Amino acid sequence: MSEFNYHHLRYFWAVAHDGNLTRTAERLNLSQSAVSVQIKQLEAQLGHDLFERRGRQLILTEAGRIALDHADAIFAAGRELIGTLQETGRTRQALRIGALATLSRNFQMEFLRPILKRPDVEIILRSGTSAELLQALETLNLDVVLINQPPARDAVTPFVSHRLSEQPVSLVGTPERLRGALELAELLTTHPVILPTADTGIRIGFDAWTDRLGIRPQIAAEVDDMAMMRLLAREGVGLAVLPPIVVQDELNTGRLLEAARLPGIGETFFAVTITRRFPNPILAQLLEGRAI
Repeated sequence: MSEFNYHHLRYFWAVAHDGNLTRTAERLNLSQSAVSVQIKQLEAQLGHDLFERRGRQLILTEAGRIALDHADAIFAAGRELIGTLQETGRTRQALRIGALATLSRNFQMEFLRPILKRPDVEIILRSGTSAELLQALETLNLDVVLINQPPARDAVTPFVSHRLSEQPVSLVGTPERLRGALELAELLTTHPVILPTADTGIRIGFDAWTDRLGIRPQIAAEVDDMAMMRLLAREGVGLAVLPPIVVQDELNTGRLLEAARLPGIGETFFAVTITRRFPNPILAQLLEGRAI
């Protein structure tokens, strides 16, 4: 096997971060053809294309994303070596996770808990909308997306949804609001409620359930962020309709109480991936046996 050429890797690394061959060549004071030849020689040695061209853009392939991860680690190690010869440490593998901005932070922590203290894992966590995160997953900028509604899977976008957890939904409020032994229906007609927005599974289930019972609750707030629902419930604005995991800390301390479980209403959490030739081994350990 021929010796690896790190000069080729550095040119690839520079272009991958710039995203533009012309800009990189100008910055390095080289011709575009010279940089292009170096990258083609690296691709030939690795046996994989590292870029694909889309119009004027250079987009990393899956092999290119993996090569960039290694290049980042290699050149970071070189900088550390120059900085101090006494620095010791272990190579850390990156796991890029996207999470829906409105998703429960407590749920995210539970998902990450098995790897939180592993010295060989670096967690990169980003939040955004479903569309933003799934696009980043398709372009290999994320390894997995945490979400509460699985996307459609087809031949063009082969998403794979892994069911992580199915959580019940409860009516939660402050001790002051829950004084007395009121029935569930009476609670909903006596106190204002804090609800998720109308496009969520929880809200759809809640509206259908209250309609069957003939209950017309007073809505104090409609919120698309579980963290904000938690804060409003803590302030006593109303009784919140949410999974208990969202307010687990407050339930443990008694700052909030769980009045009742709402029958037939729940929220399912998913991890979404795409089929890859080179799956992240850390993610594979987290998701083992969870694909649906």
